[in-house]
Amino acid sequence: MLEVKHIRAHQKEYVQALKKRNFEADSVFEAILNLDERRRSTQKKLDEILFESNSLSKEIGMLFKSGETEKANAAKEKTAGLKEDSKRLGEEMGDVATELQALLYQVPNIPHPSVPAGKSEEDNEEIFSEGEIPILSKSALPHWELAKKYDIIDFELGNKITGAGFPVYKGKGARLQRALISYFLDKNTEAGYNEVQVPLLVNEASGYGTGQLPDKEGQMYHVGNDDLYLIPTSEVPLTNIYRDDLLNFKDLPIQLTAYTPCFRREAGSYGAHVRGLNRLHQFDKVELVNLVKPDDSYQVLDTMVEHIKTILRELKLPYRILRLCGGDLGFTSALTFDFELFSTAQDRWLEISSVSNFETFQANRLKIRYKDADNKKALIHTLNGSSLALPRVLAGILENYQTDEGIVIPEVLRPYAGFDKIS
Repeated sequence: MLEVKHIRAHQKEYVQALKKRNFEADSVFEAILNLDERRRSTQKKLDEILFESNSLSKEIGMLFKSGETEKANAAKEKTAGLKEDSKRLGEEMGDVATELQALLYQVPNIPHPSVPAGKSEEDNEEIFSEGEIPILSKSALPHWELAKKYDIIDFELGNKITGAGFPVYKGKGARLQRALISYFLDKNTEAGYNEVQVPLLVNEASGYGTGQLPDKEGQMYHVGNDDLYLIPTSEVPLTNIYRDDLLNFKDLPIQLTAYTPCFRREAGSYGAHVRGLNRLHQFDKVELVNLVKPDDSYQVLDTMVEHIKTILRELKLPYRILRLCGGDLGFTSALTFDFELFSTAQDRWLEISSVSNFETFQANRLKIRYKDADNKKALIHTLNGSSLALPRVLAGILENYQTDEGIVIPEVLRPYAGFDKIS
């Protein structure tokens, strides 16, 4: 969430920047600043009353000691009135703070200057591509047909057990899935990330902290009896590890990685673009999270992009990188790069990773600060990226590595999988 002091200082600049997101901020900002002015005015009155009340309390004791009972009782009556006033102002402060917070939650992050304007994914900018797109035989199949042919993923069984979007991985399909998870985690820990195992359920405060709530409430699975949410990504529990913490600059950067299943209520449409592994309610993902000093965050973002490039080069999958336009940019992000691999059998690009810098947007919600070398407190910058989301990577491997004799396993995965072909 944006800081009110920055909205006040950069109101016109922010209004213009948010137009890239097709978000009209004028009226929201005016309401925010008016509420903040009211909050500050009420706080000033409350402070004055509390100061007067404390002074009177001291005076009452002295008056009683000196035998001036009548004056002491008069002062006590005045103190009682001040307490009523302070209670009323305290309640008013609470109401204003709640209303102000609700408005701030409506405002997305300010896009980085490099973010292009645009309304949808059609306006994203391709900034890099690498890898050769394989030429497949005319008998090449999409991954959902390969999965059935080799009995490695059963979509119908998952539908029987749970419902659409919950596949069952079997045999070499399950082992290949496990191989990818282990490979991704090893690459991340070799790059300096600390592996963490986190809960799959989070409380409401965690969801608000990283910005999934209230923005994506409809996409999250809610466990009503316990008021908990199944995680849509391990970014949520990983970043919330440091909620309300004051870090030392010497402890930064903090680099975390985790594997978790993820749960999202976003599947449900029809067509080839959502068939098979293309879009699921439950899927596996390995995540990267960075907590860094503000001056370092864009260098760290570049490092994360290069790290994911290395993984895709080793898997020998053709991919491209897109800079997301304002209309496709996530609510909490200042700048996002999407990685897409080319699915030859489907003749389309599949998103497999988003790498984002949130600057102070999440840290302000989470109240994660650090002390710099001068002992001053400041908000950190947070970043995250998929490294990687498994379903579409697996789909790309199945489709791009298929031959008439079976599906060849990428060489880098063979020590993890224990086999070199699915046939």
